[in-house]
Amino acid sequence: MRIWLDGELRDQDSARVSVFDHGLTVGDGIFETVKAAWGTPFALTRHLDRLTRSARGLGLPDPDHDEVREACAAVLEANPMPLGRLRITYTGGHGPLGSDRGEHGPTLVVAVGATTRRPDTTAVITVPWTRNERGALTGLKTTSYAENVVALARAHEHGASEALFGNTVGQLCEGTGSNVFVVLDGEIHTPPVASGCLPGITRALAVEWTGAKETDLPLDVLRRADEVFLTSTLRDVQAVHRIDDRELPGTPGPVTAKAMRIFDERSGHDLDP
Repeated sequence: MRIWLDGELRDQDSARVSVFDHGLTVGDGIFETVKAAWGTPFALTRHLDRLTRSARGLGLPDPDHDEVREACAAVLEANPMPLGRLRITYTGGHGPLGSDRGEHGPTLVVAVGATTRRPDTTAVITVPWTRNERGALTGLKTTSYAENVVALARAHEHGASEALFGNTVGQLCEGTGSNVFVVLDGEIHTPPVASGCLPGITRALAVEWTGAKETDLPLDVLRRADEVFLTSTLRDVQAVHRIDDRELPGTPGPVTAKAMRIFDERSGHDLDP
């Protein structure tokens, strides 16, 4: 495995960041996960734009898009695989042990790991913890991910692949690493970004390509929705066949199946939409 670290490709054994890196000590970092098929990343421009928005939200210097593109291309060329999870990590760099930042500049790491296409359907659970739609990190894709680790572990304990959160006012928000859509009377709805959810790349494309509406939704909409599906970089559009103890027969339903088909067709014709 060859990994890009601060300007060059390195072997896995020599790709090491400092134990004082702020991304490690206090979670002061951002990241993107990009799907790559046969060495070609999908929607890389959108991912880089979001990386910059996240950096600005944390007060980090803007990442150099040319450098990140070079790093992605080098890593994908050095590690050929049919389907890869390309991970771009950008941190505050070497710093003190507290919350104050150092002056050494950011750390950039790009790595890739093999993955496989997800099943067409999955199970999810809801969790009692909330997303804070008014927090300092709301809408940013940061490396402060422990809350998601805890929630996803709960999902796995219940035979599910994802955990869904409400926000502080009881509205449906998002999953640990996905956005959620519901079908009501034949129409597709998804929580707006103001709910506190991450502005997902696949979410945005699904809204554009299917005509889904951004709607404030109560968390209990999951008990009555005709269909439910998730979107994310590696899930694309994935139908949900069980929510907690509620089974959704005939999954994927007709609206979700159409959304899945549209996404496959459109993403196949344009790799950087």
